[in-house]
Amino acid sequence: MASSKKWIAGATKKKGALHEALHVPKDEKIPAAKLHAAAKKGGKVGKEARLAETLKGLNHKHS
Repeated sequence: MASSKKWIAGATKKKGALHEALHVPKDEKIPAAKLHAAAKKGGKVGKEARLAETLKGLNHKHS
């Protein structure tokens, strides 16, 4: 396996950067519509928003 198991930890180094870029307080969730609109943008904000949408879908409960 070429990729590391903890790639998400390396991809999310700056905690709260997407909240700051989208002007959403850190104690609130980013609205889905705002996240989707940001994912269409280019640059770092768009990249972070696309990753956030992807990680949002990975929320599996382990029992």
